[in-house]
Amino acid sequence: MNTLESEMQAWNTKKKEVQREQKEVVHLRRTIGILPATSFIIGSVVGSGIFISPKGVLMNSGSVGLSLLVWMLCGVLSLFGALCYAELGTTFTKSGGNYTYLLETLGPLPAFLLLWSEFLFIRPGVASYVSLAFGRYVVEPFFTPCVAPPVLIKLVSILGVTFLVAINCWSVTMASRAQIILTFIKTFALVLIIVSGAMALARGQSENFQNGFEVDTAKLVMLPLAFYNGLYAYAGWFHLNCVTEEVINPNRNIPLAISLSMVTVTVLYVMVNVAYYSVMTPFELLMSDAVAVTFANKALQALSPVIPVLVALSCIGAVNGGLFGASRMLFVGARDGHWPTLFSMIHIRRHTPLPAVLLLYPLVVIMIITGEISKLIRFVSFPRWFFIALATLGMLIHRYRYPLHPRPFKVPLVIAVTFTIVCFFIVGLSLYSDPWNTGLSCVLTLTGIPVYYMTIHRFRLPTRWRRVYNYCSKQRQIFFEVIQQEVQTY
Repeated sequence: MNTLESEMQAWNTKKKEVQREQKEVVHLRRTIGILPATSFIIGSVVGSGIFISPKGVLMNSGSVGLSLLVWMLCGVLSLFGALCYAELGTTFTKSGGNYTYLLETLGPLPAFLLLWSEFLFIRPGVASYVSLAFGRYVVEPFFTPCVAPPVLIKLVSILGVTFLVAINCWSVTMASRAQIILTFIKTFALVLIIVSGAMALARGQSENFQNGFEVDTAKLVMLPLAFYNGLYAYAGWFHLNCVTEEVINPNRNIPLAISLSMVTVTVLYVMVNVAYYSVMTPFELLMSDAVAVTFANKALQALSPVIPVLVALSCIGAVNGGLFGASRMLFVGARDGHWPTLFSMIHIRRHTPLPAVLLLYPLVVIMIITGEISKLIRFVSFPRWFFIALATLGMLIHRYRYPLHPRPFKVPLVIAVTFTIVCFFIVGLSLYSDPWNTGLSCVLTLTGIPVYYMTIHRFRLPTRWRRVYNYCSKQRQIFFEVIQQEVQTY
């Protein structure tokens, strides 16, 4: 009996040691359940867009009725795209989002070009214009009715980004919990606007909806820009796919979180725009640089000081979701050899992809200092939606080539085809509508081709450069206290 008891004690001791070792192994852990996943998507989508884009949508659509139709169609199109990404996220179990899907379906060159453009200008551009919106909503209430100093707006924007980068470097759990809290705050802000608009409609303030479809003022050539502004407000539904390896039970939670979040966001967005038009005239909306503040001054005078704070927190939540997802894309790209190895490493105690998060920081700061919101939106929209269209096209090609490949979630073919065609159509027409910004972003994307063939396809750098590079990488690894993950998480 004593022998049996001693053996049991030895076995329990060994089991505890194994469990302790598994906890200490450095890797990204599955900590994102259905609530954090849903909050992650809603928090990434609902940012500055719903408070900035209504002006661009109305300006380029030409009428109130057509602008509301654009908002609804953008929601439906985003839902179609999100469902396609639900299939991609359950078909390919690696994190990385678009990068992983292009690599698996279309090959290494398109995947590298995505990674190149994403971290050269797309992700820094997106984070910078949302951060600038945050800075504007924080600073402007203190200077009303005067114009706020642009330098101060940019300084506050940089401070906000710095805070979020610190959180994402410190703890995955802290970043995800912050996202949940910020999501509830921004949802409250939208509900507050919707209730105020409903009360205005109940009092009979519906004159802005009369003759809403003024076809004479609409220009077909400008509609792609209206859709770009609307899709910008819906952008972010693809961020959850960047963290697939950290989602608990992804085959269930990814499709469920995507469906719940996108239906919720679409309903909220359309109702918020109806609320805007119930209180503000189209002219007032076009003249406002801060739509939510103008709305609050007219409909919520008692709570008008609170609205800028809620909008600022909404912007911060969107930036946080973007940093969280984009750093994982870079992490996976480096793990696959398409980016320097240092960026595939994890902090030995924090278990966060610290180098990947830090790379984004200086690029975002540079764009905040040099950029303007409207120009940045147009500049990054073309490559972002082009690569999204390529990813869904790759999904269709993969279906055709490998019909027996397991797909836990399969989107109807008509939805996938419709979304892909519409994306390519909008991207193509935007080259005609805004050739300068779209052409420049296209050229910057193509600059990745010689980089790929020099550093990835065939490593042609001189031996001395490689020695210097390896030495610097080793020193940075020691400085940041990071190593490559010790177990496979996909």
